[in-house]
Amino acid sequence: MTGTPDAAGFCHQDAGHQGSGAMVGPVIEGPVDMTEAVVAALRQVHDPEISVNIYDLGLVYRIVVDAEGDVAIEMTLTSPTCPVAGMMPLMVRTAVGDVNGVGLIEVSMVWDPPWSQDRLSDLARLELSLF
Repeated sequence: MTGTPDAAGFCHQDAGHQGSGAMVGPVIEGPVDMTEAVVAALRQVHDPEISVNIYDLGLVYRIVVDAEGDVAIEMTLTSPTCPVAGMMPLMVRTAVGDVNGVGLIEVSMVWDPPWSQDRLSDLARLELSLF
């Protein structure tokens, strides 16, 4: 994660620049230690069809962790017709629920903006041989 903590230890990271060739990353807000732990948990969830984790695939658009440890995640899928659409939010809730200190977890599926390969991290590009 590349966000910079403020004086209160909260991370406020804006998404990357689309079309720049760099990963279009998620918006991340919350205490740095918790947001880093949530990102680590999301990296344990893999798209079963692609075998790359959902964070590096760029499927996560927004992560907000409040002071009580409640987590809100906005994510998408590579396609609205993805066969794992029904089970992906549960997989995310389960992984994030294992993070110490996490309270309520809300996972929202969004379709705008649509996912594109611009959202892939360098790691995902390497794993998918897209360099």
